[in-house]
Amino acid sequence: MELLWEIAGWAGAVAILSAYLTVSMGWLKAGKAFQTANLVGASAFIINGAFHGAWPSVATNVAWCLISAVALLRMRGAGGPAGSDAPAVQLPGVPDTTGQLAVIEPRVTGPRAIEARAVEAYAAEPYSTQPYAAEPYAACTASAAAPARQGAVAI
Repeated sequence: MELLWEIAGWAGAVAILSAYLTVSMGWLKAGKAFQTANLVGASAFIINGAFHGAWPSVATNVAWCLISAVALLRMRGAGGPAGSDAPAVQLPGVPDTTGQLAVIEPRVTGPRAIEARAVEAYAAEPYSTQPYAAEPYAACTASAAAPARQGAVAI
Protein backbone atom coordinates (compact mmCIF):
# COMPACT_ATOMS: atom_id res chain seq x y z
CA MET A 1 0.00 0.00 0.00
CA GLU A 2 2.92 2.33 0.72
CA LEU A 3 4.07 1.96 -2.90
CA LEU A 4 0.70 3.27 -4.06
CA TRP A 5 1.15 6.53 -2.09
CA GLU A 6 4.67 6.98 -3.49
CA ILE A 7 3.42 6.42 -7.04
CA ALA A 8 0.71 9.03 -6.41
CA GLY A 9 3.34 11.54 -5.31
CA TRP A 10 5.55 10.96 -8.35
CA ALA A 11 2.57 11.04 -10.70
CA GLY A 12 1.53 14.38 -9.19
CA ALA A 13 5.03 15.75 -9.71
CA VAL A 14 5.03 14.64 -13.35
CA ALA A 15 1.57 16.15 -13.96
CA ILE A 16 2.40 19.54 -12.46
CA LEU A 17 5.87 19.82 -13.98
CA SER A 18 4.61 18.72 -17.42
CA ALA A 19 1.86 21.34 -17.32
CA TYR A 20 4.33 24.04 -16.28
CA LEU A 21 6.84 23.01 -18.96
CA THR A 22 4.30 23.01 -21.79
CA VAL A 23 2.93 26.43 -20.86
CA SER A 24 6.38 27.92 -20.26
CA MET A 25 7.66 26.69 -23.63
CA GLY A 26 4.57 28.00 -25.42
CA TRP A 27 3.45 24.52 -26.52
CA LEU A 28 0.16 24.92 -24.66
CA LYS A 29 -1.84 27.91 -23.49
CA ALA A 30 -2.89 28.18 -19.85
CA GLY A 31 -6.35 26.77 -20.40
CA LYS A 32 -8.39 23.71 -19.46
CA ALA A 33 -5.65 21.13 -20.08
CA PHE A 34 -3.19 23.11 -17.95
CA GLN A 35 -5.66 23.55 -15.08
CA THR A 36 -6.71 19.89 -15.24
CA ALA A 37 -3.09 18.73 -14.99
CA ASN A 38 -2.59 21.06 -12.01
CA LEU A 39 -5.76 19.77 -10.34
CA VAL A 40 -4.75 16.11 -10.78
CA GLY A 41 -1.16 16.77 -9.72
CA ALA A 42 -2.14 18.73 -6.62
CA SER A 43 -4.63 16.01 -5.63
CA ALA A 44 -1.90 13.38 -5.91
CA PHE A 45 0.44 15.56 -3.83
CA ILE A 46 -2.27 15.89 -1.16
CA ILE A 47 -2.53 12.09 -0.92
CA ASN A 48 1.24 11.65 -0.75
CA GLY A 49 1.74 14.51 1.72
CA ALA A 50 -0.99 13.26 4.05
CA PHE A 51 0.54 9.77 4.04
CA HIS A 52 3.93 11.22 5.04
CA GLY A 53 2.48 13.73 7.50
CA ALA A 54 3.88 16.68 5.50
CA TRP A 55 1.11 19.08 6.50
CA PRO A 56 2.61 22.30 5.07
CA SER A 57 2.81 20.54 1.70
CA VAL A 58 -0.75 19.28 2.07
CA ALA A 59 -2.01 22.80 2.87
CA THR A 60 -0.16 24.27 -0.11
CA ASN A 61 -1.53 21.63 -2.46
CA VAL A 62 -5.08 22.04 -1.14
CA ALA A 63 -4.82 25.72 -2.10
CA TRP A 64 -3.27 24.74 -5.47
CA CYS A 65 -6.11 22.27 -6.05
CA LEU A 66 -8.79 24.84 -5.14
CA ILE A 67 -7.27 27.45 -7.46
CA SER A 68 -7.28 24.97 -10.34
CA ALA A 69 -10.83 23.83 -9.58
CA VAL A 70 -12.15 27.40 -9.47
CA ALA A 71 -10.35 28.22 -12.71
CA LEU A 72 -11.89 25.17 -14.40
CA LEU A 73 -15.36 26.09 -13.14
CA ARG A 74 -14.96 29.63 -14.45
CA MET A 75 -13.83 28.31 -17.83
CA ARG A 76 -16.83 25.96 -17.92
CA GLY A 77 -19.14 28.86 -17.04
CA ALA A 78 -17.64 30.95 -19.85
CA GLY A 79 -19.19 28.42 -22.25
CA GLY A 80 -16.40 27.51 -24.66
CA PRO A 81 -16.14 24.12 -26.38
CA ALA A 82 -15.15 21.37 -23.95
CA GLY A 83 -11.98 20.33 -25.77
CA SER A 84 -10.47 23.74 -26.49
CA ASP A 85 -8.24 25.87 -24.34
CA ALA A 86 -9.14 29.47 -23.61
CA PRO A 87 -6.91 32.03 -25.35
CA ALA A 88 -4.15 33.50 -23.25
CA VAL A 89 -4.87 36.90 -21.73
CA GLN A 90 -2.07 39.48 -21.80
CA LEU A 91 -2.31 41.82 -18.82
CA PRO A 92 -1.00 45.37 -19.25
CA GLY A 93 2.41 45.88 -17.71
CA VAL A 94 3.08 42.13 -17.38
CA PRO A 95 5.64 40.75 -19.84
CA ASP A 96 4.64 37.80 -22.02
CA THR A 97 7.10 35.13 -20.90
CA THR A 98 6.13 32.72 -23.67
CA GLY A 99 6.83 35.17 -26.49
CA GLN A 100 9.83 35.34 -28.76
CA LEU A 101 12.84 37.49 -28.03
CA ALA A 102 13.92 39.85 -30.79
CA VAL A 103 17.61 39.58 -31.58
CA ILE A 104 19.13 42.81 -32.80
CA GLU A 105 22.45 42.63 -34.60
CA PRO A 106 24.78 45.50 -35.50
CA ARG A 107 24.43 46.94 -38.97
CA VAL A 108 27.47 45.93 -40.96
CA THR A 109 28.45 47.61 -44.22
CA GLY A 110 31.04 46.30 -46.58
CA PRO A 111 31.99 42.84 -47.74
CA ARG A 112 33.58 41.66 -44.48
CA ALA A 113 32.34 41.35 -40.95
CA ILE A 114 33.02 44.24 -38.58
CA GLU A 115 35.25 42.09 -36.34
CA ALA A 116 37.60 41.28 -39.22
CA ARG A 117 37.88 44.94 -40.23
CA ALA A 118 38.54 46.00 -36.64
CA VAL A 119 41.33 43.44 -36.24
CA GLU A 120 42.96 44.51 -39.51
CA ALA A 121 42.74 48.20 -38.62
CA TYR A 122 44.33 47.78 -35.20
CA ALA A 123 46.93 45.30 -36.43
CA ALA A 124 48.22 47.88 -38.92
CA GLU A 125 48.87 50.40 -36.13
CA PRO A 126 52.09 49.85 -34.16
CA TYR A 127 51.75 49.14 -30.47
CA SER A 128 51.81 52.31 -28.42
CA THR A 129 52.21 52.80 -24.69
CA GLN A 130 50.58 56.22 -24.90
CA PRO A 131 47.20 56.52 -23.16
CA TYR A 132 44.18 56.72 -25.42
CA ALA A 133 42.82 60.23 -25.88
CA ALA A 134 39.14 60.54 -26.65
CA GLU A 135 38.31 62.22 -29.94
CA PRO A 136 35.97 65.19 -30.12
CA TYR A 137 32.32 64.45 -30.83
CA ALA A 138 32.50 65.87 -34.36
CA ALA A 139 35.19 63.36 -35.34
CA CYS A 140 33.02 60.48 -34.16
CA THR A 141 30.03 61.61 -36.20
CA ALA A 142 31.88 62.04 -39.51
CA SER A 143 30.13 60.43 -42.46
CA ALA A 144 31.12 56.96 -43.64
CA ALA A 145 32.23 58.46 -46.97
CA ALA A 146 34.99 60.44 -45.24
CA PRO A 147 38.44 58.83 -45.52
CA ALA A 148 39.21 56.70 -42.49
CA ARG A 149 42.34 57.47 -40.48
CA GLN A 150 44.80 54.74 -39.64
CA GLY A 151 43.44 52.70 -36.77
CA ALA A 152 39.85 53.85 -37.26
CA VAL A 153 37.08 51.49 -38.24
CA ALA A 154 34.16 52.67 -40.36
CA ILE A 155 30.94 51.13 -39.14
